[in-house]
Amino acid sequence: MDFTDVSLTALRVFRAVAEQGTFTAAAASLDYTQSAVSRQIASIERAAGAKLLERRRDGVRLTSAGQIVMRRATVVVDEIDATARELSGTPDAGGTVRLGWVPVTGAGLVPRALCALQRSDPGVHVVSREGTTPALLRALRAGSIDLALLASAPPFRAPDAESPPLVLQTLAERPLCLAVPATHPLARGDYVDVVGLRGQRWIAGPSSGADQLMGVWPGLDERPEIVHTARDWLAKLHLVAAGCGLTTVSAALAEAAPPGVRILPVRGGPQELRRLLLARLPQPPTEPQRRLAAALRAVALNSDSPGDQ
Repeated sequence: MDFTDVSLTALRVFRAVAEQGTFTAAAASLDYTQSAVSRQIASIERAAGAKLLERRRDGVRLTSAGQIVMRRATVVVDEIDATARELSGTPDAGGTVRLGWVPVTGAGLVPRALCALQRSDPGVHVVSREGTTPALLRALRAGSIDLALLASAPPFRAPDAESPPLVLQTLAERPLCLAVPATHPLARGDYVDVVGLRGQRWIAGPSSGADQLMGVWPGLDERPEIVHTARDWLAKLHLVAAGCGLTTVSAALAEAAPPGVRILPVRGGPQELRRLLLARLPQPPTEPQRRLAAALRAVALNSDSPGDQ
C-alpha cells in the first residue's frame, strides 16, 4: 500500500464518484470522460491495495476501505482548497457551512432560516445546494456538504445503511397534502376524501428508482393516469393552477402556491405522514454548523402548525 503517488486529481475524482453515485454522473460533473474517471479510480484502488467501491446495478457504494479513504481524501482536498484560497487572498472559509436541502424546503424553510441567520450571525457564510434525499446522502457521506435537510416517509427507517450512522434530528412530522385546481369539484370543501381520488389525472415527478419524487397519492388502488411529469415544484403547482391535474405536496408550499390552487388535507384513509430530518456525520459540529442548525430548528418550530410540512 503506497499513497505517495496518488494525485490530487484522483482524490477529487474518487470524491465525485462517491458523491454522484455513478461513474457517468461523476464524469459529467467534472467534465471528464467516463474512461478517464475509471482510470483515476483504478489508480487510487491500486495504491490502496483494496477495492474502494462496490459496483452495483444502481450505482456504486463505498466499501469499508473506501470509507476510510474518503474521510482522509476529504481532509486533503479541503486543506488544498483552503491553501489556494489563502494564497489568492480569498477570505478563509472557516465560517462557511455547506447545506444540502430537498426541494420542498426551498419555498420557505431554507430562505427564512438563512435570513434569520444573517441577522443573528452575519459572520456565518452558508453555501447551499438542492438535491433529492439519496443525492444529498451521498454528498454528506462524501464530505461535500456539512448538513442535509432530508425527506423521510413511513416506515421512517434510517436514511441509509452506511457506517457510521448519521446523527439525525426530526424538524417536522406533518401530513402530506393535495394540490387541487380551485375550479375542480374536489376543491369545494375543506378537505378531499380519499375515494374521490379514483380516476383523477396526476402531475408527478419523473420516476428514477430511489430518486422518485412525489406526485401521485400513495396507496392509490388503481394505476394512476400521469398526464404531466415535472421535477420542479413551482412548475407542478402552475400546472395544477392551469387545471392540468392534481399533485401531492407539502403544506409548506401553500405560501408559494399560485392563484388558482388549493392545498387541502386528504381524509378517509391511512394518514400519510412525512418527516423533515436534519442530518450530519457524527463528528462534533463546528460553531457555524451549530448556528445554522439552530436557525433551521427555530424556523421549523415556528411554522409548525396543522397541515404544514
